[in-house]
Amino acid sequence: MAWVIVALVAICIMAGMIWLGKLPRKAWELAGAALFIGIAGYAWQGQPSLAGSPKEPVEKLGMFDEDLAKQRDGMGGNFGDARAWLVLADAQSRQGKFATAATALSKGLETYPDDVDLWVALGNALVGHSNGLLTPASQFAYQKAATLAPDHPAPPFFLGLALATSGQLQQARTIWAELLERSPPEAEWREDLTGRLARIDSLIAQQNGAPAPGMPGSVPPSDGPAQPVESQP
Repeated sequence: MAWVIVALVAICIMAGMIWLGKLPRKAWELAGAALFIGIAGYAWQGQPSLAGSPKEPVEKLGMFDEDLAKQRDGMGGNFGDARAWLVLADAQSRQGKFATAATALSKGLETYPDDVDLWVALGNALVGHSNGLLTPASQFAYQKAATLAPDHPAPPFFLGLALATSGQLQQARTIWAELLERSPPEAEWREDLTGRLARIDSLIAQQNGAPAPGMPGSVPPSDGPAQPVESQP
């Protein structure tokens, strides 16, 4: 029964190419041979009885962070016409569809090319699409936002975050330290930024072979001579 269905489908495809696709008479043999090869390959390797094993798209490995989205909105406060594109992109990102979100933001930027929040969101979507890695495209988006609004806190904050998740800790620390230095004392993001700088300092210290402050193995400085330390098993 299965082969009857396959034959009918092949006949329908061939008829469609001839009548609807206006396939030239000289190409009929070639098209028929291609169909025959396809059917033969299916007969050789096809296993329709096997159970399906659907896979989640790779993009869904990068989860949308609601807190970071709120922080982005708090830094920008964009409630103008471009806001609709941010809402649409966030909805796509929540489903792990970062490429779709980036496409939507690109469309929004065609209408609002100078909107800083759209450029920042585009950078975030591109980072999500690459599973947390900073790419030339996402870096361009952050730098474009920083060029449009040098005093805006979101571009350096999210560029630093992308650098940190990409393993470029020292570069991230430099950008965040500069942002913290010029942030007003009452800025809502200062506390979060200070905590992130402390964590990144700990990671840099560990990479350099020095125990991070407060970690096992760290020894506070002392004015007196160092005391011998018993070896631990």
